[in-house]
Amino acid sequence: MPNTTITAPTAPAALGPYSQAIVAGEWVFTAGQIGLTSDGTLKETIEAQTLQALQNLAAVLAAAGGGWRDVVKTTVYLTDLADFEAFNAVYAEVVEEPLPARSTVQVPRLPKDALVEIDAIARLSR
Repeated sequence: MPNTTITAPTAPAALGPYSQAIVAGEWVFTAGQIGLTSDGTLKETIEAQTLQALQNLAAVLAAAGGGWRDVVKTTVYLTDLADFEAFNAVYAEVVEEPLPARSTVQVPRLPKDALVEIDAIARLSR
């Protein structure tokens, strides 16, 4: 079975030569999402960027036929771990049970000088 490219029209277009997500069998692998709106505006605060990134991921997951309950793993990239608490507060309000496994790392810089980037791996229940 070939892999399927996923495009969510309500999430921002890819910033380079990659897909928003790929479905491989029952698995969905998303590209990282930043706090960019579909019209190209980057939100300003860590809270607003986190919420937008999570909304972008939700749109990509929905386009693949899934949702937060299907996510088994997220990876979070923060440009400043001092934002960890503020990030966590928004993440806890959006991500549904069962909470996925997660890794969080600090990185020196992200595309568009974003403060946070999040990607996800999900398993679709069909």
